[in-house]
Amino acid sequence: MAAPNVHISTHPCVRAKLSQLRSKHANARETKALIHEIALIVAVEALASELTSLNSGTAETPLGAKYTTETVHPPVALVPVLRSGLGMLEALQTLLPDPVPVHHLGLYREPTTLQPVEYYNNLPYHRPSLASAHPDLAILLDPIIATGGTSVAAIQTLLEWGVKKVVVIAVLASEAGLDRASKEGGAEGQVEIWVGGCDKEVTDKGMITPGMGDVGDRLFLTIGK
Repeated sequence: MAAPNVHISTHPCVRAKLSQLRSKHANARETKALIHEIALIVAVEALASELTSLNSGTAETPLGAKYTTETVHPPVALVPVLRSGLGMLEALQTLLPDPVPVHHLGLYREPTTLQPVEYYNNLPYHRPSLASAHPDLAILLDPIIATGGTSVAAIQTLLEWGVKKVVVIAVLASEAGLDRASKEGGAEGQVEIWVGGCDKEVTDKGMITPGMGDVGDRLFLTIGK
């Protein structure tokens, strides 16, 4: 049974699109489109739970009628994990009603130990005096949660940065990866994970099986590098 902070989509369209995405015959353009579409559906489910609407003022319609405007709360930042998280970014930017900061984390798995190694971090640590330096909510974008090591490292980095809550949005995960990532965060509700689907097994090379291969390689046509 999944932890209470793990949410696996049961949407029929997500399930159908996942089966299309798994195919070795899906080319880079099709892979990009399917990642975007699955991320959009999962994000709709996630943000319906994680955000609230607030009145933000008044405006007029083209007919001159006044109405109350609304915005979303809390303040959000998007954090895609390089490279493959970039394939989910546009879906979240499309969904959110206003532009939000986008910060990038670069992490790769060391091939032998499968431990995450950070090689890039553009979180604005150098501006701690600004109230807007870090948002209340960071949305971490990474299509795959395999061993869970990358997600754990990214979650720890964001909590140390100072965000109050991390929401992880993924396309596919393993059971073990979800279990590991769901245990991060010191307070209840500090980390929530929303994912399109879940497979049982991970190979000794850290790949989900049946899975969908290396999403970054499929998106950027670097298979066999």
